[in-house]
Amino acid sequence: MRALIIGATGGIGAAVTVQLREEGWDVATLSRSEDGFDVGNAGSVDKTLDRIAGPFDLIFITVGILAPLWGSPEKALSAIKPDDMARVFAVNTIGPALILSHAGRLLSKDKRGVVATLSARVGSIGDNRIGGWHSYRASKAALNQIIHGAAIELGRSHKKSICVALHPGTVATPFTANYAGRHKTVPATEAAANLLNVIAELTPKQSGGFFDYAGHEVPW
Repeated sequence: MRALIIGATGGIGAAVTVQLREEGWDVATLSRSEDGFDVGNAGSVDKTLDRIAGPFDLIFITVGILAPLWGSPEKALSAIKPDDMARVFAVNTIGPALILSHAGRLLSKDKRGVVATLSARVGSIGDNRIGGWHSYRASKAALNQIIHGAAIELGRSHKKSICVALHPGTVATPFTANYAGRHKTVPATEAAANLLNVIAELTPKQSGGFFDYAGHEVPW
């Protein structure tokens, strides 16, 4: 079994990589820190992925930011800064979309292949009760739409493919350290195990869906 983990030096990406390798998978990894792979740069995405040969049984996109390094999630609309919002969308939405444009070549047409990307429950429009975090919420809602559209497109040529958005829960990583608050957190290793269990149980009929770490469907 072969996997490609994108964002493999992050908390969840690293934990997924370790678990798959322990299970005997052949795992290829990409990250900005180790490979210079910048999901926010179309040239970087195309140049890097064009050099990678499939097929993979799993492509897992684990990149994402809450806000640029110099900023923080907005608590009100008045706090929105266009450049900051653009950077959040570049990493959380446009980057995965560019990666997905390569998925057809990197998946087998003849057997089950999964493309999963980390989304977030706060990207659910139906579940939004408190507002705030506008750029992050909107970027994840847009990502969910990209995933749904990609699933339809992939399904035409790759009948056994599965393309999904996954909510990992609140994971104890540097990514969430300043924002977890009173939310219960889980270690990255536990989050990785949960997500891989969900992925293992998915069927092509569920392609295009949005699921949490327990396999429950999340409202759009």
